Amino acid sequence: MTAETAQEPRTTSQCTAAPSAVLDGPVSHAISRVARLHRIAAGRALRDLGLHPGQEFLMMHLWDNGAVRQSELIKTVGLDPSTVTKMLQRLEQAGHVRRRPDPSDRRASLVEATEASCGLLLQVRTAWGELERQTLDGLDDSERTELARLLGKVESALYTELSRSCAAEHEETHGGAGAC
Repeated sequence: MTAETAQEPRTTSQCTAAPSAVLDGPVSHAISRVARLHRIAAGRALRDLGLHPGQEFLMMHLWDNGAVRQSELIKTVGLDPSTVTKMLQRLEQAGHVRRRPDPSDRRASLVEATEASCGLLLQVRTAWGELERQTLDGLDDSERTELARLLGKVESALYTELSRSCAAEHEETHGGAGAC
């Protein structure tokens, strides 16, 4: 491959052609491509608000639930504890969250949205509304409803399978039932 061919822009057919390794999983490949593009678009919208992708989910949970333990946030977003800690540090530095010891258990931390973050709530809602418009552009109302229904079924199937395999892993590792 020469330097000239390496810099040539990809054509549409090159971007959409499925690799041979995914011939048995075309829907999974499509979901993966759409999820990647959606995350890029969300990242751009959030960057304008001073947020990194994923931070908005922490904020949404705090706006809806008030002060919660940091461990609950970790479970809610399903991310590595160190990732959530880093997110919270950035949100705290920006003045969007406040952490304090849990009065019922001093070893635990409570996290809550600050009053200053209330303006951010409207901006995040607006950004997600625009992302929704961009994502579903070209679909009519019935197609949007059907897509949401089908994605819900896909999510449920994946969640069920992951829960099952997680329980089996826990059984093998710890010799008893449990959760991941």
